[in-house]
Amino acid sequence: MSPADSAPAGAAQAQASPPSDAVIVVPVRNTVLFPEIVFPITIGRPLSIQAAQAAVREQRQVLIVLQRDAAVEAPGPEDLHPVGTVANILRYVTAPDGSHHLVCQGVQRFRISEFLPGYPYLVARGLHLPEPQGGGAEIEARFLLLREQSLEVLQLLPQAPQELRQAVEGIQSPAALADLATAYMDATPEEKQEILESADLTARLDKVSHLLAHRLEVLRLSAEIGRQTKASLDERQREVLLREQLAAIQKQLGDDSGGAAELAELEKAIDAAGMPDEVATQARKELRRLQRMPDASAEYGMIRTYLDWLIELPWRLPDRAPIDIAEARRILDADHFGLEKIKTRIIEYLSVRKLAPEGKAPILCFVGPPGVGKTSLGHSIAKAMDRPFVRTSLGGVHDEAEIRGHRRTYVGALPGNIIQAIRKAGSRDCVMMLDEIDKMGASIQGDPASAMLEVLDPEQNNTFRDNYLAVPFDLSRVVFIATANVLDSVPGPLRDRMEVIALAGYTAEEKLQIASRYLVRRQLEANGLTPEQATLDPEAIGDIIQNYTREAGVRNLEREIGRVLRHAAVEVAEGSAQTVHLGKAEVLSILGPPRFENEVAMRTASTGVATGLAWTPVGGDILFIEAAMTPGRGHLILTGQLGDVMKESAQAALSLVKSQAGALGVDPARFEKNDIHVHVPAGATPKDGPSAGVAMYIALASLVTGRKVRSDTAMTGEISLRGLVLPVGGIKEKVVAAAGAGLTRVMLPARNRRDYDDIPEEARRKLEFIWLERVEEALAEALEPEASAQSTQS
Repeated sequence: MSPADSAPAGAAQAQASPPSDAVIVVPVRNTVLFPEIVFPITIGRPLSIQAAQAAVREQRQVLIVLQRDAAVEAPGPEDLHPVGTVANILRYVTAPDGSHHLVCQGVQRFRISEFLPGYPYLVARGLHLPEPQGGGAEIEARFLLLREQSLEVLQLLPQAPQELRQAVEGIQSPAALADLATAYMDATPEEKQEILESADLTARLDKVSHLLAHRLEVLRLSAEIGRQTKASLDERQREVLLREQLAAIQKQLGDDSGGAAELAELEKAIDAAGMPDEVATQARKELRRLQRMPDASAEYGMIRTYLDWLIELPWRLPDRAPIDIAEARRILDADHFGLEKIKTRIIEYLSVRKLAPEGKAPILCFVGPPGVGKTSLGHSIAKAMDRPFVRTSLGGVHDEAEIRGHRRTYVGALPGNIIQAIRKAGSRDCVMMLDEIDKMGASIQGDPASAMLEVLDPEQNNTFRDNYLAVPFDLSRVVFIATANVLDSVPGPLRDRMEVIALAGYTAEEKLQIASRYLVRRQLEANGLTPEQATLDPEAIGDIIQNYTREAGVRNLEREIGRVLRHAAVEVAEGSAQTVHLGKAEVLSILGPPRFENEVAMRTASTGVATGLAWTPVGGDILFIEAAMTPGRGHLILTGQLGDVMKESAQAALSLVKSQAGALGVDPARFEKNDIHVHVPAGATPKDGPSAGVAMYIALASLVTGRKVRSDTAMTGEISLRGLVLPVGGIKEKVVAAAGAGLTRVMLPARNRRDYDDIPEEARRKLEFIWLERVEEALAEALEPEASAQSTQS
């Protein structure tokens, strides 16, 4: 016989009917069929559909077996329980939606001994388990108890069919009653399967009776609770019922416009809002006014809006999960590089809140130049605390009502920004960022900074009273985080209420880390690129930092990175390249020639030029002090748009140099016959402050002695007429600027040693620090030796 002839025979054998002593298995999920019970079963898996169709086609019984794990889509022999129920298929229905349904009647228990292979569905052999026919007093007693329990359950169920009650009363077999009770009982499939596998009749009756007793107790308690609830009809519920009856009467008379139902909803919402007693009393008072007021009244809409605001505010504190300090630390480290002091302060607060949940929330104020991450830090704090975050911008706010709200006498009145933000957050313990708090201004409408005093005072804000609400609202659990660029414009009393945390500018190394970890990834997503399509070298990022940006933060750095990556996006979109690698050469061709360069060495190549350090709202900066002497009458000329304090520093420096003329080896007559001109470049930029005193003194001393100032040295500090070097502020920003400009030495007031720990480690490694007590020490360290000066002059 050829292979072609044997193929049909093999196919016919594979599709042959199962042996007569075997049964077709239909595995089911979450359903247990018992003997003599008629039950609908829905099948949807191909294995079950084939088995059911084969049984219908061959007019055979099926074995309904519960599978062990309902999540298994294609159960095998090991996934099924060993005991099932042989059943007749009374009806097979295919619904219009394509689903398949069986109506089966259980016949007898069946224990599987083996499965037969070679069929497209499960086929098993096994043993038919006869029902036990026990008797005796114990079985009779258990049978009567089970019947009594079943009838009581049917009586407590509100929609139990009468036919089921008649069936329970008519059953004479204990085994049949146990199967019937279990089949219709609210039990788990595992509990029903355990009863199906119980061969001993006594044990089976005990298990069913135990399960039924538990459900009977639950039904009794439910009925008792229902009776108690119905009996506890108090005066308010009676009033609600009467109002509903009144609404029904008005509707029948055609005198109802739906207003009664709306007012009833408002009353329910007031009860469910969890308001304090004082607020709830005010809300119900306004509601009674609303009930007596016609809908067309102008005041109706005002009161309705007021009640909506009261209802929607979060009066209750939400349930919060326990604070996970380790997870909070991980979130802060993942979202922000550096900022160790701020992270430590946040972790301290979270630790205190974990130990004392009822404590007052802190009021922090982040002060720093733009782009250093003040706002994004607020998002991270909310994320670490697992609280909602809401931001309120105070920049340009000049009306006190923006904070406290307008009184309801005005048309279109609304609560202030604080209450609006609380409603938006939906929580009374949210994290609220008060952005640009230093940009508020007073006007004829009032001073919003004064209104903020109550908001940011932990001793008062638990009863904050908005003009619109006219009831107290507790703000003590809100975590307020204010941001500002400078504190000069923030009033003293308001500043006193906040814990000020300064965020200084980033060093070049910190910017490189931030760009590599966050900015490049963010700009890749913004420009539709993947990390595989465009790569940016760390050297190229460092080149952008040094030559194309000059800022304390990283906003311009992110813009420049986005500009470089957009060039790569064009190449990828045009199809000219699948992967674009961006190095220093590509950055130069895309961004053009460097915009910033190191001018320190060139500027200090002549006498009378000193390098100072300045603080600006956007970080530290290098400041050049230039001095020149021309024939004249001993006048001091100051240019460079200097402020009054800086002019006084220049005058003090000149007076100090004159007083030390003998020690410097200078003829005092030179000062009477010549004019001295002090100029600070970048004349379009206003400059002020006393910290340039040392630099001015060194520039004038260099001018009159002819000794050059060292090109690798920068200095800052205020001077006195006694020659003392006094402390100044902004040390960290100034030192970071000196390190970024390529300098190697900085001269600082000795009394600023306390600020040394705040200086980034990277800047400390690059610089040599010289601490000054007197200006004579500055002369010795800043000026080149006389021999060097003389050789240069020759």
